[in-house]
Amino acid sequence: MVQFKEVAHAHGAKKFEMAGNGLQVILMPNTVAEVCGFQVTYHVGSRNEGVGHTGATHILEHLMFKGSKKFNKENNNNIDQLENIGAILNATTWLDRTNYFEVLPKQYLEKAIAIEADRMRNAFIDEEDRQAEMTVVRNEFERDENSPMSALHKSIWSAAYIAHPYHHNTIGWLSDIENVSIERLKEFYNTFYWPNNATVTVVGDFEEKAVLDLITKYFGKIGASPHEIPEVYTQEPKQDGPKRITVKRVGQPGVVAVAFKTPAGLDEAHLHIQLISGVLQMGKSSRLYKRLVAKGLALSLYAEDYPNIDPGLLVIYAALTPKATHEKVEAIILEEIEKLKTELVSTEELERVKAMIKADSVYQQGSFFSSLSQVNEAIALLDWRYYLDLPEKIATISAKEIQKTAQAYLIEDSSTTGYYIPKTGEAA
Repeated sequence: MVQFKEVAHAHGAKKFEMAGNGLQVILMPNTVAEVCGFQVTYHVGSRNEGVGHTGATHILEHLMFKGSKKFNKENNNNIDQLENIGAILNATTWLDRTNYFEVLPKQYLEKAIAIEADRMRNAFIDEEDRQAEMTVVRNEFERDENSPMSALHKSIWSAAYIAHPYHHNTIGWLSDIENVSIERLKEFYNTFYWPNNATVTVVGDFEEKAVLDLITKYFGKIGASPHEIPEVYTQEPKQDGPKRITVKRVGQPGVVAVAFKTPAGLDEAHLHIQLISGVLQMGKSSRLYKRLVAKGLALSLYAEDYPNIDPGLLVIYAALTPKATHEKVEAIILEEIEKLKTELVSTEELERVKAMIKADSVYQQGSFFSSLSQVNEAIALLDWRYYLDLPEKIATISAKEIQKTAQAYLIEDSSTTGYYIPKTGEAA
């Protein structure tokens, strides 16, 4: 009998490790409804890809829904059968992870566990399916290319990073999407999709021993990888000057993006970055909302301030109104960033942002789907408690600490600025 050992607990949740294959398991009870969420998070994302197979994680995400040894169309029990009993199921791919999940009535939890265990090592990775799904992925790629915000996002990250694989967009480059071989995808699958490179999360109405017994029944028979899981050792070299890029295409609106290199996600200074982002653009009381959206210069504001395993980016995006110029909006963003370095954020302003972050974190924990999503990102960051602990961690951060981090990281020499400029005289 495979045994579990409890390795940590916090906020009513527990983390276990399966003896023999190293599978990590997180149990998060929630008895608000007779529903369970089940998720497998793999520690593989676009960060683990290289030239020639960028987008491999995302393509495999598609292929792993095409059937496995026990669950397939020929057996009339393919993975999407769960939709017939009211389940929500999907998968997502990002820089540092991939996740596969189901939210369903608790009496069907065993079926979800069986499916995920089977496709961990027995997924069909076939050429016929690759050709069909390549077309689907290519359409996703083209939709992103036609979105001003998405096109600028891709160009900002590609310009900001020259060595680290964060340079590659998660969906991959078009030539890799079209030409990657099925042999290379199988090799990628066989490298990373193992229990010792995965974490299972169960959220909902369940009995602890019964769930662990079910996970043992299906995942316990899978051995650990026969090889070491490759580590990413590439580090981005120090940026020695500001970068600027311009994207000119058909499509509205114009967009300005201002980005700065940030510390790794588990660095305490990244908590300061998230508060800085909140001060700048979170809510109608934020500084940039009042100066850009309320004044009719921006249609919307958006920020990327997510914690990543390796040093990432804080990116402020502003979608412009017809009366605004890229230069004016950029100047306003930079003015507000300079104020953060020269003036302390007021107690009232800082407490407002802390309260908003706390409220969002607590709200996410009240939903089965959001809880899975939140812990998924924390697992990717290699700290499953990250979002559970977040309100407590930010509570004691001072305005002086925020100013010090702004002075250290929001500097011109580590910046990348991007303009999306609609082509003149061409309709969207």
